[in-house]
Amino acid sequence: MTAVPGLYFVSSDGDVLDQVVASHYGDTSGLKVEAVLAANPGLGALGAVLNAGVRILLPDLETSTPMETAQLWG
Repeated sequence: MTAVPGLYFVSSDGDVLDQVVASHYGDTSGLKVEAVLAANPGLGALGAVLNAGVRILLPDLETSTPMETAQLWG
């Protein structure tokens, strides 16, 4: 796998989208794979295993920030 400066990734032969997403974002939870697919029309049609040279936009995803909680009793 080769990371390209900016928010793009260029695949190597045999890369899998889930692996690319997990490598970039740290995991595949929270609809991250779906967000990458939405940002790259036609990417899903290429199949599960990517050929070399596929340019994939890795969008900035909102991260949730911990919320402060209040203790109601005690």
